[in-house]
Amino acid sequence: MTETILLVGGKGTRLRPLTVHTPKPMVPAAGVPFLTHQLARARAAGVEHIVLATSYLAEVFEPYFGDGSALGLHLEYVTEEEPLGTGGAIRNVASRLHSGPDDPVLIFNGDILTGLDIRALVDTHETTGADVSLHLTKVTDPRAYGLVPTDDTGRVLAFLEKPQTPEEIVTDQINAGAYVFRRSVIDTIPLGRPVSVERETFPELLTAGAHLQGMVDSTYWLDLGTPAAFVRGSADLVLGRAPSPAVPGRCGDRLVLPTATVAADAKLSGGTVVGEGAFVAEGARVFGSTILPGAVIEPGAVITDSLIGTRARVGERSVLTGTVIGDGAIIGPDNELRDGARIWCDAQIPAGAVRFSSDQ
Repeated sequence: MTETILLVGGKGTRLRPLTVHTPKPMVPAAGVPFLTHQLARARAAGVEHIVLATSYLAEVFEPYFGDGSALGLHLEYVTEEEPLGTGGAIRNVASRLHSGPDDPVLIFNGDILTGLDIRALVDTHETTGADVSLHLTKVTDPRAYGLVPTDDTGRVLAFLEKPQTPEEIVTDQINAGAYVFRRSVIDTIPLGRPVSVERETFPELLTAGAHLQGMVDSTYWLDLGTPAAFVRGSADLVLGRAPSPAVPGRCGDRLVLPTATVAADAKLSGGTVVGEGAFVAEGARVFGSTILPGAVIEPGAVITDSLIGTRARVGERSVLTGTVIGDGAIIGPDNELRDGARIWCDAQIPAGAVRFSSDQ
């Protein structure tokens, strides 16, 4: 089966403070680092050799995954000294590939949660004789994405930057972040400098007359680039809406890892995850949220669609909605934090210091 490149070098700036100490692909989703889900799905599709293109906090990956044998994989790691973009990262790891010039090479962005039929994408690539094949997905509002129109046979016609006017929205198909490259095409990418496949490689290939094929697969797809999306993706994994063989337990309303402690009358629902060594006290209510390892949720706290960082603490009766709490932060009792709030790592908020309602 096709060997694979996984692009995991991004800084994850939109996810901060989650990514201050942890690279984005290593932030836990449904109880394990998100990258585990991608590796497990690739293995389930028959992939055996994966090269990880790392950069930011690159030293974190290999100690966790090792040579990949525990997952039935052969993993290699290549670190960029300076960020090279998607295309530059692909070219930078090419020497680790064993494929022949006409063999297909799978490439995945490290921040996409998807139910893509990986085998179908490879089959499409091979049956059409394409130079590059792209997973495309349809979205309701494509304004935030680059558009990829195709003809009746699925052949890519253009790559259009984010549309600014209704007239520019010529398709609802977007680049979904998974590709199959003919091995020889990778060698045409410039070596040693930043290159964007979306803005440089793909448009130049089209101009040169190369065959770029799109395959629309509109199963589950989510870009985990923002805290809200990451929390939702983790919950969807737990609920079984997003497929992964790596969820450490049965899918359901909640996932409590073995060393976590949850009080008998605490209520967990909506795909909530309670990580290793975390504690949820009596009377707490947690919906659709991720509680990372070692975090403490004190009595009566109410947490919705939020992520609580490693070793963080949420005080009694505090109410958090759509909030990210950084590692080691302490939220005192009787605070209210609402959508979009990000509390930085190790910050401390005194009791009752932040409210959106009366203190009565």
